[in-house]
Amino acid sequence: MPKQTHLGVVPSHGQNDQTRGILILLLAIFLFTLMDATAKYLGQHYPVPQVVWARFMGNLVIVALYFRASFIPSLRSRQPGLQFARALTQLASASLFFTSLQYIGIAEATAIMDINPVLITLGAGLFLGERIGWRRILGIVAALIGAMIIIRPGMGVFHPAAVLPLIGAFTYAAGALLTRVVRTDSLATSVVWSVLVGSVATSLVVPFFWQPIQMEHLWAFVIIGLLGAVSQALIVYAFSLAEAGAIAPFGYTSLIWAALWGWMFWGVLPDQWTVLGAVIIVVAGLYIWSRENRTARKDAPRHE
Repeated sequence: MPKQTHLGVVPSHGQNDQTRGILILLLAIFLFTLMDATAKYLGQHYPVPQVVWARFMGNLVIVALYFRASFIPSLRSRQPGLQFARALTQLASASLFFTSLQYIGIAEATAIMDINPVLITLGAGLFLGERIGWRRILGIVAALIGAMIIIRPGMGVFHPAAVLPLIGAFTYAAGALLTRVVRTDSLATSVVWSVLVGSVATSLVVPFFWQPIQMEHLWAFVIIGLLGAVSQALIVYAFSLAEAGAIAPFGYTSLIWAALWGWMFWGVLPDQWTVLGAVIIVVAGLYIWSRENRTARKDAPRHE
């Protein structure tokens, strides 16, 4: 995610800011996985569209309160069609991931979704004309193999829902690529489009699935939107403080938290195949990240 200054955050390159950026990203990932655990909990009692609706409506409330008078003006976009498509990909990713949590473990779903960084690299090469050498191709193939090890089609343990986070990883990557394409718009514009399209779309669908909210579940409906909004804001802040290449690898800590929540709340630990697949995905992702970081440093202009 590129650095942004549209929210009044001035990026700095000091060591203290790098450390703060890492710590803030770690907190954001922690809150994101808590949101996922909350979604899995709610999905045991309510239809997925209702859970996704709660996630986006909570985001909408927080974003509207933050931007206030500038909320509507922020909708002005130089490329509204692409912003709409980008928002739909984010809605699809959340819907697919939350649906998968009803059927498979949170650690498995998170590990499969974590192939999205290598898919972004692949998509940037195919659709944005960015260079992609054979080493990166090997890393992409390795990550896909890791995902297949977790899913294990044809081995008697395959659940069709395991395909959902895989598709979600592709839609997430598509959204990330579209974010690069619409970078002429401000960060505020992209954020407002995402939450507004998601909120409107889910509000149109949720009446067909609505179940009355029980009082004992009300806290979860409130917290899922709050966690999503706060964690997203923290990610933006983290990447505004520190170099993306320095903090991005810490995003893989989501695997640790997902496994912990699965054990604490549902008494389920990932099996050895899931661990193996996750390790392959992380190694492949870190390898591609290191290659891109090295290339970026090599291509950067030198100042004497």
